[in-house]
Amino acid sequence: MSRQTGILLQVAIWLVIYLSPLSFMNHGNGVDFMQFLMMSVSPLLLMVVFYANYLWLTPRLLVRGEKRYYWLVNIVLCVGMGIMLHFWMSFVHDLFSQGESRLTLSVWQVLLFILRDIFNLSIAAAIATTIQLSMRWNQSEKARREAEVARADAELSNLRNQINPHFLLNTLNNIYALTAIDRERAQEAIRQLSCLLRHMLYENQQQEVSFNDEVQFLENYVSLMKIRLSQSVDVSFYSESKVRDSKIAPLLFISLVENAFKHGISPTEHCFVYISVVSDEQQVVCDIENSNHPKNSQDRSGHGIGLQQVQRRLDLIYPGRYRWEKGISEDGRTYRSRLIIFNS
Repeated sequence: MSRQTGILLQVAIWLVIYLSPLSFMNHGNGVDFMQFLMMSVSPLLLMVVFYANYLWLTPRLLVRGEKRYYWLVNIVLCVGMGIMLHFWMSFVHDLFSQGESRLTLSVWQVLLFILRDIFNLSIAAAIATTIQLSMRWNQSEKARREAEVARADAELSNLRNQINPHFLLNTLNNIYALTAIDRERAQEAIRQLSCLLRHMLYENQQQEVSFNDEVQFLENYVSLMKIRLSQSVDVSFYSESKVRDSKIAPLLFISLVENAFKHGISPTEHCFVYISVVSDEQQVVCDIENSNHPKNSQDRSGHGIGLQQVQRRLDLIYPGRYRWEKGISEDGRTYRSRLIIFNS
């Protein structure tokens, strides 16, 4: 709701409340303007209590932790105005009774009317406090979400502008070795590395990139990783796009792929990494399986933003539009990650 709409809504509500005394007046001889003004004290006091809480008591006392003073001032305000309002309305009734006998009330009736007025004033205070706290909660929630988005953008920006030195050094060493035995393969590896760097540094500055470009980036990464792997490692990469011009958030899957190579490769045992990325009209599915050879806590290789950061990015970019299933098989030999992003 915009600020202007909120103001107009408040004006309309208070206008209805302020005109409410007309329903209690005798219209047989027309409306007495002075009588209307004097009876309008009731909605006027409601307005005073409302805005006293809305503009001062809630933001200056309650929000700042001065709860004792908040309650004390409200009790004095509501009780004092409730008593004053009852005697004022009794005075107005007697003044405009037009010769009728004065209204005589018992002590219990007076107390009941006073409690009614105090209750009405308390409701006005409660509504004002609720609105003010709700507005502040919405503002803080918006600020928190903006901070989360900014942090995710900073992480993504950092990911775009850094390359894992281990990966880059090993790739360059492997390409150097290839130049002596297979020049064409070395040239292809240089081209793939160039495309990978270009995609990370320049081609994904938007919130979404082409699905095919992102897949090509992953494929180049996998191809370069395969150069350094032994024959005992079985690596496969499959991709398919059934939708033209499909879009996806940039660098969303690379951490999952890095995680598969980091924890799925063993220098002594047969191991595997299977990657599948498929897009259709309903969803995008990234399915990764790898042998489970987790590294110890001292191994910090890999520059991925990590699975927790991936989770946060998914929550921010695709809230309620994804399903991520991941875990180790019962025998502990296989790790699987299946990420499904549903198209809106």
